[in-house]
Amino acid sequence: MPNRSSKPKRPRDFNSRAFQSVAILTGTAPPEPAPEPEDPVRAAAALLGRKGGLKGGKARAAKLTPEERSEIARKAARWKKSSLEE
Repeated sequence: MPNRSSKPKRPRDFNSRAFQSVAILTGTAPPEPAPEPEDPVRAAAALLGRKGGLKGGKARAAKLTPEERSEIARKAARWKKSSLEE
């Protein structure tokens, strides 16, 4: 997926932009450069990172003991208003 920065820059001047828009619509504009092919190493790394992110929380919760889960819940509850504080 291309980034926004990979899109061709359009002129900021109103007249230049209007001229370029008309040229694109009429087909007289020069063709835009083809996007570069995606690097297979980067694609593989992104896929692995995504896979790890999907299973991270479930895997961590599975290996915690009940005491550790309770401690984490206690720390999280500190930030939530409870009915006891009222």
